[in-house]
Amino acid sequence: MDFKIGVITDSFRCSLDKAIDKAASLGADGVQIYATGRELSADMSSSEIKKVVNHLNNAGLELSALCGDIGAFDDAIVNVERIRRSKRIVDLAVNMGTKIVTTHIGTVPEDKNHEKYKIIHNACSELGEYADKSGVKFAIETGPEKAYVLRMLLDDLDCSGIAVNFDPANLTMCVDDDAREAVSILAPFIVHTHAKDGIMLSKYTNDQRYSQIAENKKWLELPLGEGDVIFPSYLDALRKIGYNGFLTIEREVGENPEKDIANAVSFLRKLI
Repeated sequence: MDFKIGVITDSFRCSLDKAIDKAASLGADGVQIYATGRELSADMSSSEIKKVVNHLNNAGLELSALCGDIGAFDDAIVNVERIRRSKRIVDLAVNMGTKIVTTHIGTVPEDKNHEKYKIIHNACSELGEYADKSGVKFAIETGPEKAYVLRMLLDDLDCSGIAVNFDPANLTMCVDDDAREAVSILAPFIVHTHAKDGIMLSKYTNDQRYSQIAENKKWLELPLGEGDVIFPSYLDALRKIGYNGFLTIEREVGENPEKDIANAVSFLRKLI
């Protein structure tokens, strides 16, 4: 087996404790946990954090990454607080024994001279430097920009603390990118992945915000294997670049998430 299978605990839509137990019962190797909620945050006491870590250890699960989504980093004024909070999530990752924090940063403009590009660049530079000093990767999730645009930003940053959380469905659903080609483009930076599938319903311009795209229902998330992500060739692309980390299942819709996640685990096991 050349990959590990993870699950985002929020995808179960139940308490964190129950989600950890469910992930273990389904045969997952690890979980990714949101670090911005009531059950896990940087504001928790060391004893509360240790309790979560102990539960993971007792369940035989790794913590693949923390999810630090707190909004886009394209507003210089708002960024002051968001950068502060993100640094605390990096500290939490260190305390919990994981080296990856994933997040969305907003839509990266294709024009380097665009004001929002400069703002996002500055935020990522500061966060990347902080993460690097902590031995952590601050991993930007793919989408809603095309892979080559994200690669442009990554190459423009002078720090090794910024990486990529590769979500093939986001690229397929949002920008009609081929996941296999995107893997090749982003290869040096991929440290974590999401296992998700879906289809694009209609295209949009790069200037539209991620939230607006979702509200306009320009895509449709589907169970693994039922969307436009060609998983066998996508996984081969990951193998070719030497990636052997987590394929972390994310299921944001559907009436029976536990069943969908169980099917996703089975689907991936057959491929790896």
